[in-house]
Amino acid sequence: MKFAIISAGEGSRLSQEGVQLPKPLVKLSGKSMIDRLIDIFIENDAEEIVVIINNEVQMTKEHMVELQKKVSVPLRVIVKTTPSSMHSFYELSKYLKDDKFCMTTVDTIFREDEFADYIEAFKNSDKDGMMAVTDYIDDEKPLYISTDENLKIKGFHDLKTDGCKYISGGIYCLTSKAISTLEKCMENGLSRMRNFQRELIVDGMNLEAYPFSKILDVDHASDIVKAEDFLNHKE
Repeated sequence: MKFAIISAGEGSRLSQEGVQLPKPLVKLSGKSMIDRLIDIFIENDAEEIVVIINNEVQMTKEHMVELQKKVSVPLRVIVKTTPSSMHSFYELSKYLKDDKFCMTTVDTIFREDEFADYIEAFKNSDKDGMMAVTDYIDDEKPLYISTDENLKIKGFHDLKTDGCKYISGGIYCLTSKAISTLEKCMENGLSRMRNFQRELIVDGMNLEAYPFSKILDVDHASDIVKAEDFLNHKE
């Protein structure tokens, strides 16, 4: 199974708030966020890891070159500045077409034991996709998810509606079938990952929600301490 990381954003909010490191290199309890994700993926038997970073931050590019020399699995690094996460996914998708894969953004913070259970569940699943969800809402623009009683995903919503217990956690386990939907989105000029997910439903994909206790994003300087406390089980 392959794993992928979207890390092509500028991290402008963090830098405006005084964080000097580029977002992928921001440290949580002494380890950069991108290193943490890669280590977790390796622990979950990654066959290959594909990462996209933007072309504007030399420090991140240098870090990834050194990391490629150290890790124990193939690490492919795409250097390209993109206008959205969905465009970044499109660049990654060229290397994800032949297998099940898991993709997330570099600042997605979760507990490792929950993630391992999630990956194992997807490996043994016949679903077209399994989306990580949480009922913990600490997002400026959450994407609400409606499901049936068996956690089959019925829709993705900008506003909370009946049947929306969960929001998207920003971790996506998908089969190669999803790539054709992504390509259609690109051809039709769509952007944003949430629109891609809606198109998965339109295309009849069988998607299941997989609940995590909590998933955080590091968008602001204050989120760094919050993420460290969460990972150290202080909250």
